[in-house]
Amino acid sequence: MCQTEKFSKAEEVFHWMDEYCTQAIQPGLQRMEWMLDRLNHPERRCKFIHIAGTNGKGSTAAMVSSVLREAGYPTGLFISPYITKWNERIQFDGEAISESSFVHWANVLRPLVEEMKKTEQGAPSPFEFWTLMAICYFALETTPWFIVWETGLGGRFDSTNVVHPLVSVITQIGWDHQEWLGETLSDIAKEKAGIIKPGVPVVCGSGDEEVVQVIRREAETKKSGCYVLNQDFSVELDEVNTTMQRFHFQNIYHSLRGLEIAMMGEHQLRNAATALMTLDILRQGYATVLEPEHIYQGMKKAFWPGRMELVSQHPPIVLDGAHNKDGIQALVSTIKQLYTYDRLLLLTAMMKEKEISSMVVPLAEIADEVITTTVADQPRSLSAEELASEFRKQSSTQVHAISSAREACQWIRERATSRDLCVIAGSLYLVSEVRSLLLDEFQE
Repeated sequence: MCQTEKFSKAEEVFHWMDEYCTQAIQPGLQRMEWMLDRLNHPERRCKFIHIAGTNGKGSTAAMVSSVLREAGYPTGLFISPYITKWNERIQFDGEAISESSFVHWANVLRPLVEEMKKTEQGAPSPFEFWTLMAICYFALETTPWFIVWETGLGGRFDSTNVVHPLVSVITQIGWDHQEWLGETLSDIAKEKAGIIKPGVPVVCGSGDEEVVQVIRREAETKKSGCYVLNQDFSVELDEVNTTMQRFHFQNIYHSLRGLEIAMMGEHQLRNAATALMTLDILRQGYATVLEPEHIYQGMKKAFWPGRMELVSQHPPIVLDGAHNKDGIQALVSTIKQLYTYDRLLLLTAMMKEKEISSMVVPLAEIADEVITTTVADQPRSLSAEELASEFRKQSSTQVHAISSAREACQWIRERATSRDLCVIAGSLYLVSEVRSLLLDEFQE
């Protein structure tokens, strides 16, 4: 493709991104600031709710977005990674960015990226390009009232951290991406706390005192009000089954009883409480009109694919995007709480940079059979045989290695009975790859 040629479809943009974008994680904001300065800072036109954390970002973002939309506010949503289709990363009022809009903004931004590639800044990463495109799409095309804005890898040096939000939200903090964020929980929390801006209120959804101390200290430094789970707001489970959780919420402003969410697990109750506290800050601090019915209906309708998602009844198959130690522990705890079964069949794939043993051990303890596979077109994925070897080191559970995720799905469906439970977890990339197979191709 020559320099003056325009993109005509998304596939051409992706090929260009492979060629021009730096295919590596690049902490730092200088490239984003360089590009935004040349675009006359479109991000300053927008009202952001900025969400960081190790686990729970996407679910919390979905709940906040759902309530705001229920209340009639045009709402943008930026997430990472996608589960079903590439354009889900950027959404406006629940609809993914169209291919025509994606191509349009890629054509607008392309000369800027190619110019920057020749400077000392170098080229942006694909995630930086996506972030820039989201800002342009929201600020210059759809103009939502609110934008729910999820970080990628970290916080302080994450490309999303070029915005000045109405409220900063930090969900559950755990061990992940230590090579970038630090080796201790305090180090990781400090990086996530980098999204806190002077005078901007902060909601902390972590119950870990070590994390809370870091968040509070950063908030005090920035003179930002700080609202902490189990101190300034709380959640209490009322009733649970495999499709719904009913709970009560209370904070410094009011209490709400009998709320329901369709996302399962104790960790989702914490995410729900974090979302509700965030919404109350918008209500109290920014004159956002949210009636009780908006909150009840918005929470009930909130959905996040691939999080304890029951995608089949015969046999029962649960998809969960757990991809680090804390996520796996939450998954195991939720399964024990909600399900009874004769056998648990686990299909899993994992990325090479993860702490594999800390994920394998709890999974092996609940699994009667393990099927390992490899994520297609993902060079970071462990091979099926490598992962199977890790399970065999840690457990005597029967393990089968099947390199194709499609064949692994077929294998597990053919062997599972209605009295078994099939769980697919270990990587969001795996969940993304198999979800459409299970919902579309393999349905009777």
